Amino acid sequence: MDVVRTPEDRFSRLDGFPWTPTWLDDLPGFAGLRAAVVDEGPRNADRTFLCLHGEPTWSYLYRKMIPVFLASGARVVAPDFFGFGRSDKPVNDDDYSFHFHRNFLLRLIERLDLRRIVLVVQDWGGLLGLTLPADEGARARISGLVVMNTALAVGEPLTPGFDAWRAYAATQPDLAVGALVRRGANVLSDAEAAAYDAPFPDAQYKAGVRAFPRLVMTSPEMQGVPESRAARDFWANRWHGRAFMACGGADPVFPLDHMEALRRQIRGCPEPMVVPQAGHFVQEWGEPIARRALEVLSAP
Repeated sequence: MDVVRTPEDRFSRLDGFPWTPTWLDDLPGFAGLRAAVVDEGPRNADRTFLCLHGEPTWSYLYRKMIPVFLASGARVVAPDFFGFGRSDKPVNDDDYSFHFHRNFLLRLIERLDLRRIVLVVQDWGGLLGLTLPADEGARARISGLVVMNTALAVGEPLTPGFDAWRAYAATQPDLAVGALVRRGANVLSDAEAAAYDAPFPDAQYKAGVRAFPRLVMTSPEMQGVPESRAARDFWANRWHGRAFMACGGADPVFPLDHMEALRRQIRGCPEPMVVPQAGHFVQEWGEPIARRALEVLSAP
């Protein structure tokens, strides 16, 4: 597998992101690849917030939520998927698959011995993270859920907005990442938009960015459909933990009607917190979302 590694000086001036990553290069099944993981807070905390980014972002996306979770006494773990952030980036688009990314999460959870996990998911973070309970070992470690604009993709069409995004992404081999995130989060400063561009010096580093849209499971034969269908059954019928949902009301990819349908598939999930002005990258409004999530997850 041919791999590139983003020079560390690209991350020397990150606005609002003071955390130094933990480097993992010993994950079973991922020999020769180094992953970057923000891992903060006490290892014996009552909760571990596992914050999973999506396309085409990285753990920087959670910089407004991490401090709130840490202040509650929790442990916070925010990995960069391979192909994103500070993690290594295979250069061949075909090296990326649903199982490649999902197995990374399973091995990460085992390697760090994460327990009492609150999944915090959005976009591909949800397409992958919501399927983790289909694995018996991971299921026993999950105690809560914070879900934002995402989907459970079970081999069926999603939304017209997603179809439009997938078609557009297929024409952009060198996607302007910072500009794209800014369109979905118009509160970004120039420095914050630049931080989203930092992992990608040129198109060679963007194979993971190119791969994610085509991997979304919208046909029944695709990788990940069995796991997603098993997860749908789990969340609807066997989930007994606390859940919280926040939605960007201006997201054209996963709009409010789609998110309401997802909410109804999660047993016990209350009415969502809607941020009307927020687009797809709702974590950019993350501080109040994180505070409200803690209230819901901690309610008697």
